[in-house]
Amino acid sequence: MAQIDDLKTRSDDQLVEQLAELKREQFNLRFQAATNQIEKPVRIREVRRTIARIRTLQNERLRVAAANDKE
Repeated sequence: MAQIDDLKTRSDDQLVEQLAELKREQFNLRFQAATNQIEKPVRIREVRRTIARIRTLQNERLRVAAANDKE
């Protein structure tokens, strides 16, 4: 998966920015879907999954940092 590799190379700040951007896009896509104006319905799924990937990566980094603090 090329996308997860791209996300892993980003810094924490970049991930936070991208997550905020995707949340805004998700919000707009939901409105478009509700009013039947959406051009690419599959984009909703792509955005949702990318948000999940970012959150998973953030949680992994937090667990590693917590494990390093305990040692």
